[in-house]
Amino acid sequence: MSDYGALKLTDRDWCNACFRHSRFQGCEYNFTNALLWGDLYRQVVACRQDLFLARIDDEAGNPRFLYPAGEGTLEDKLAVIREESGSAPLQLIAATDPLREALDARWPGRFEYREFPGGADYVYSVDKLADLPGKHLHSKRNHIARFEEHYPDWRFEPVTAENLPDCCAMADLWYEENLEREPSLAEEQPILQYAFDHMEELELEGGLIRADGRVLAFTLGDFITEDSYDIHFEKAFGEIQGTYPIINREFVRYLRSRYPDLRWINRENDMDLEGLRKAKLSYHPDLVMKKYLVRER
Repeated sequence: MSDYGALKLTDRDWCNACFRHSRFQGCEYNFTNALLWGDLYRQVVACRQDLFLARIDDEAGNPRFLYPAGEGTLEDKLAVIREESGSAPLQLIAATDPLREALDARWPGRFEYREFPGGADYVYSVDKLADLPGKHLHSKRNHIARFEEHYPDWRFEPVTAENLPDCCAMADLWYEENLEREPSLAEEQPILQYAFDHMEELELEGGLIRADGRVLAFTLGDFITEDSYDIHFEKAFGEIQGTYPIINREFVRYLRSRYPDLRWINRENDMDLEGLRKAKLSYHPDLVMKKYLVRER
């Protein structure tokens, strides 16, 4: 790909080659995320010097770039962005603290930073989410215990072609119940359906909780790096106590059993929603990966 355009499924191999080389843990450096959400955020991408470039213009039409993924030094990558920016100020989006430190060490005072509200990724150790140890996670264990009491026949199933229709039906009902409260979910619903339709091509994995013969919760995700996993979607009937904690725990246990080298679970950002922020903080993340808008002075 030489010109900027919307990402396509056929771009998967070259994008993933760039991501594998950089090993960035931010959820922006995941092909599934870039593909599913790119149109909604008006993101366009291009390949420059074997680098993955993603651009989202600001309100004035000036280009803003994700820090490039792929092989090259900090100086090389900034030179590419400088050239792509033309006469506009150089701007980076979703910059993390390590990148901020590297920029300031190399060019002191050249850039200004503004934290992006709701943009921080919440990252947890696999063992924390799988085992829920300690007093801080006691309430999660209690919620799961209540669920198990009410649904003694519950079971976890990996999402397969055979039970995927059950997840789709559960998702339709979930959106029907929640759209009035949160109209913006209407933008998410077709994105989730696309993920369902292309699970194999995207190498997505999922899990579900079934009780009383019906699906009460499901989740979907895939790898960011070889030791970091991204949770893209998680839906549960929240009025049933324990559905969210149990699908979270059981899917991470499933992943841990399949991938012994897996260390981190990225549950993405809170979109600056107070309720979602509280839910993510309630699991006591090992890392809150802050994101910044960077602008050349």
